[in-house]
Amino acid sequence: LIFFVMVSCRNGNEPRPAPDPPDRKDLENINIYLVQKDREIIQSYIERKKIKMAESESGLWFLIVKKGEGEYIKENDTVVFDYKCSLLDGTLCYSSEVDGQKEVILGRSGLEAGLEEGLRLLKPGGEAVFILPPFLGYGLLGDQKKIPARATLVYEINIVKVN
Repeated sequence: LIFFVMVSCRNGNEPRPAPDPPDRKDLENINIYLVQKDREIIQSYIERKKIKMAESESGLWFLIVKKGEGEYIKENDTVVFDYKCSLLDGTLCYSSEVDGQKEVILGRSGLEAGLEEGLRLLKPGGEAVFILPPFLGYGLLGDQKKIPARATLVYEINIVKVN
């Protein structure tokens, strides 16, 4: 009996070999799967809300409510805008009402890639709704504050000023 207890205790404490890390092809397949799942979730959201949105080549979903007037926003423009940033379930993460207007220099402010892309679709005075899948937003980690890991974001944008 003592021998059986010692053998069974010892076997449970032996380290297990680490699994092999995924290879490049495995990671590519995982990414393809996640991007497709995110796209399906966004499409379902759009259908439930009965919104007509377009999808860019990068995967940004957008609805231009008001294009604005003048020239399109471009690289190095300073843009001031009101915004609401929420999750697909409606949880408000950030807004200009609470956090103040955002002022950014396009291409130099470290904005989420999807928001950068979306702003370029607008002119001064423009309004839009953007849906950013995780890979165009805060990605795998979120922002470590209010935006969770792998979150899909809904931005409501109103361009106040462009210099």
